[in-house]
Amino acid sequence: MELLSLPGLALAAALLLFALCLRSRRTRQPGEPPLIKGWLPYLGVALEFQKDPLGFMKTLQKQYGDIFTLQLGGKYITFFLDPFQYHLLLKNHKQLSFQVIGNKIAAKAFCIKMLAECDDLNHDLHVAYQHLQGKSLDILLENMLQHVKKVFEHQLLETTNWNMAYMLQFCSSVIFEITFTTMYGKVLADDRKKIINELRDDFLKFDDKFAYIISDIPIEFLGNVKSMQEKIIKFLTSEKLAKIQGWSEVVQRRQDILEKYYVREDFEIGAHHFGFLWASVANTIPVMFWAMYYVLRHPEAMEALREEIDHLLQSTGQKKGSGFSIHLTREQLDNLVCLESTIFEVLRLCSYSSTIRFVEEDLTLNSETGNCCLRKGDFIAIFPPIIHSDPEVFEAPEEFRFNRFMEDNKKKTTFFKRGKKLKFYITPFGFGANKCPGRFLAVIEIKLLLFLLLTYFDLEIIENKPIGLNHKRLLFGIQYPDSDFLFRYKAKS
Repeated sequence: MELLSLPGLALAAALLLFALCLRSRRTRQPGEPPLIKGWLPYLGVALEFQKDPLGFMKTLQKQYGDIFTLQLGGKYITFFLDPFQYHLLLKNHKQLSFQVIGNKIAAKAFCIKMLAECDDLNHDLHVAYQHLQGKSLDILLENMLQHVKKVFEHQLLETTNWNMAYMLQFCSSVIFEITFTTMYGKVLADDRKKIINELRDDFLKFDDKFAYIISDIPIEFLGNVKSMQEKIIKFLTSEKLAKIQGWSEVVQRRQDILEKYYVREDFEIGAHHFGFLWASVANTIPVMFWAMYYVLRHPEAMEALREEIDHLLQSTGQKKGSGFSIHLTREQLDNLVCLESTIFEVLRLCSYSSTIRFVEEDLTLNSETGNCCLRKGDFIAIFPPIIHSDPEVFEAPEEFRFNRFMEDNKKKTTFFKRGKKLKFYITPFGFGANKCPGRFLAVIEIKLLLFLLLTYFDLEIIENKPIGLNHKRLLFGIQYPDSDFLFRYKAKS
């Protein structure tokens, strides 16, 4: 049997290589954008792209202009780099679909199969996202504030001496626990802390492989990823979640919808909850890390933020007492202009969230600069770091400037390129109908945590070293750091 399998494997590998070579023989047709295939079959220019994404794209932009097609990991992706052409992705939404991409990610990463077969389920789950806005968001904020108080009172306020921690580990622990308990409630078991920590560790190991998981690589080739995936889903099945107290409104509504389409015991219900949990946590952790990293490295930012926080507390008649006695509303957090500007500056520097669409049929896009032909089966994308690092839009774009998105103590939303006002100048959450539905909650969570940390703790950086972006999750969300750093904290006396 073994002797027979080896020639079979060799033949399969040869056929696969032949197929990849055939796919790489694609040539540019009249009306199509410049085609950059690279010299590697299947991979194309993926290695050069991942090594230095922004530098690579800027080089291609100088050479080929604002529209070109790259072969990346067996896919052909046409990038539109001019922000005045972003609207073309919205204008042709029937031919340029996100659903095909979303369904594939749901199936590969989270084992959700029914979305590809049932448009009604997709629609109903999207309607449930209204519980992440308005009054429902106010309730989530109130619940989150209570969970934050519990986490910090137990973990931090007992610390009267300096305590050291690695920032990424700190942010991962805090964000995961607060987000999970806000969304799904409190684990009632006596060893709840151990359970949450184990779930978090499995989640982070899974997320570290996310780019490979959603690629064309079979999950069986990715070590123990499959078993981790099944373990997390099992934890989030209806039976397990029934033992957790205090579901949020959005989770309860999603569960009600899922029970309309599945039997309550169906394993795939847990898969849906896994996808929702990933979307709630995966990008918030690195945002929190980078916010802390930049604020601790820029004393002028910390001073400005603390002044704004003190002003709010004075104007609302609140004092910093022992324990977490402060109460915050969404309106109060929205009015913290300096804090919001700081967060948006962090997003500008670290977000590589690309809006990607699948080309459903051969299509010609008409723009002011000419027509562009796209092939059925290809992908089309924008690459936000290009606009985020454009010196014509943002002065000294390589610098962290906490006040970049404020002007005269008000939010600044007006930016220009080529003398024209930009509609899309920062796009960490995508745009259009598929804009991240949890964006308001994510920003509020970061604001709340920064507010409380800066209010109640002395914070100092120990390893003041430059840290770069890790491009493992290129094109998907906020980039993680390429290393961690030590900081120390203690409760203010």
